Amino acid sequence: MSLRLRFAEAASMPGANISALCAEYGISRQTGHKWLRRYRAQGALGLVDQSRRPSSSPTTTADDVVRAVLDLRNRHASWGAQKIARVLVRTLGPEAPAKSTVQRLLRRFGRIRSRRPPVRIWNVEGKPRLEVTAPNDLWTIDFKGWWKARNGQRCEPLTVRDACSRMVLAVRIVTSTKGPIVRRILQRLFEKHGTPRAILIDNGSPWVSPRARAGLTRLSVWLVSLGIRLIRTRAGCPQDNGGHERMHRDLTELQASPARTRHAQQAACDRWLVEFNHVRPHDALGGKTPAEVYVVTERRPPAVRIPIYPDGWIARRVNCDGEISLHGDRVRVSEALVGHLVGLKYEGGLRWRARFFEMDLGVLEVADLADLDTREVQRVLTVNPASTTSLTGVSG
Repeated sequence: MSLRLRFAEAASMPGANISALCAEYGISRQTGHKWLRRYRAQGALGLVDQSRRPSSSPTTTADDVVRAVLDLRNRHASWGAQKIARVLVRTLGPEAPAKSTVQRLLRRFGRIRSRRPPVRIWNVEGKPRLEVTAPNDLWTIDFKGWWKARNGQRCEPLTVRDACSRMVLAVRIVTSTKGPIVRRILQRLFEKHGTPRAILIDNGSPWVSPRARAGLTRLSVWLVSLGIRLIRTRAGCPQDNGGHERMHRDLTELQASPARTRHAQQAACDRWLVEFNHVRPHDALGGKTPAEVYVVTERRPPAVRIPIYPDGWIARRVNCDGEISLHGDRVRVSEALVGHLVGLKYEGGLRWRARFFEMDLGVLEVADLADLDTREVQRVLTVNPASTTSLTGVSG
């Protein structure tokens, strides 16, 4: 702006030589006369870069979207992804990219600092409907509220139960509720009892991440890849897993008289498990014990499946950064899906529908950068050194 303003003021002087001034400032005569016209009509405000974009763009392509994002960022270095996305809605309408897509493009072309990517909130709607007819049709799993042993060690049991027979398959006191420890316990149960067809879980860690696509964690991705259907209760509704909570009430008798150490408490849990499954009769089972009802005719061994998506879908493997690559663009999906294949189906514009097995991952916005003219991108990225400001401004 200072360069243009000095030129316009000098060119406005009586008897000024426009050609000589253009040579002195390193611009063409056409550019010099354009600046002078704008200065005379609007003053210093007329020297600001003006958009050449038409009022509507019915044939907008992905290339146009990329150029529009970069052009706005060059002209307004302090604008973040949210502001740019809102401005583009005025000209591109429904084809305008979302804030997350704008932010990804700015980062890709070095126009923004690396920030934690935006995420969407995931939740469960509606009470789960369960239909159980045989053992291993449905398992329920949860953590029992913790208590302290007499020496002060924390005792927090992980409990697993078969919904049909009421058989408690495990009461394991864990040192941590993180996914790897839970996975090892479930792996041993699958090898012993077979793989269930479905598991009922709540919305807590390590089963669900409410700020991830489809709520998936590394543990839940592993369970889905084994062919297990995950059924989630509603947030704050323990009654959705009422049978399991009733079993926890019986387990509270161990909490009333804690053992001396965590190791001794695990031994007490093992004795309680034998009595619950083999001695205590259940009214819901007609007076039988769970061990008498838990008879499995088919034990499915745990085996990881490879997803096969229907015609019209393409598969992409999630890299170590939780991203997929498509048409030269890298789009973040989820770190929980690293190494797995996700399915993509084109829905028009920049939008692709994503899924993992039968689980809907929502919509991804992918800009087709594979055929983008490199020279055109370089032109859009060029910023006048005299008016350059920091391009690592705040986003959003």
